[in-house]
Amino acid sequence: MNDAFVRPESPSAPPVALTIAGSDSGGGAGIQADLKTFAALGVYGCSALTALTAQNTRGVQSVHPVPPAFVSAQLRSVLADFPVSAAKTGMLANADIIRALLDTLGEFEPRALVVDPVMLATSGDRLLEREAEALLIRELLPRATLITPNLPEAAALLGEGIARTRDDRWRQAERLLALGPEAVLLKGGHGTGPDAEDLLLGAGFSETFSRPRLDTPNTHGSGCTLAAAITAGLARGLSLPGAVGEAKGYLQGALAAGARWQLGGGAGPLNHFHHQMSININ
Repeated sequence: MNDAFVRPESPSAPPVALTIAGSDSGGGAGIQADLKTFAALGVYGCSALTALTAQNTRGVQSVHPVPPAFVSAQLRSVLADFPVSAAKTGMLANADIIRALLDTLGEFEPRALVVDPVMLATSGDRLLEREAEALLIRELLPRATLITPNLPEAAALLGEGIARTRDDRWRQAERLLALGPEAVLLKGGHGTGPDAEDLLLGAGFSETFSRPRLDTPNTHGSGCTLAAAITAGLARGLSLPGAVGEAKGYLQGALAAGARWQLGGGAGPLNHFHHQMSININ
């Protein structure tokens, strides 16, 4: 009798996306939010952890970076076996982890790479060591298909103040594009006004994506979720504008559906499976 495992025939398999990010013990952001988003949008999710955090809705209490060699080991394990179509980065913690990521990307290049330049948590806690910022800008951003900074992150990357007007936001998007990524999505969630407007800029194209601003305290993980949703769309073969448009709609639904949740005492999480929850579980 042959006990060897035989892989069953399958007429199809889901597209695969990879998240390279930190763990949020509260489940609202980071790896947890990314994998929920991938699953909600029909994509099989793999992961490589860069840091463990003791974190809840009130803030980050402790951070434990993963040894860079083990980050590399996770990446090589996934990329050598799974057909990863798109990858995203989130919290990278320090320069040594960024170097480990860069070395591995030199061996395995996903078709699309979304870089969410996570520097600060919603609570204001720093998630990227300051000395790692220069390496992120110099080495990782030019490898990106898309970068997704919010307004404070864009200001930090450029070393200037937060953009206050629409013209200033476009100017900052142009300066970010000059750092080397194929495209920039400058998110407007930290702005003011009735609508949250995101600016998508690439070589030869520009688009705006606007959604009504929601009055909700539950925004923890919204940046991770948007970047993960874009990554899922790219893994499924959508164009970049198509992936961004779908992701904006998904995020809006997740924010609206979680607006009345009371989970934790701070900035609560989103409802990542809002379009699948028709059962009252109160």
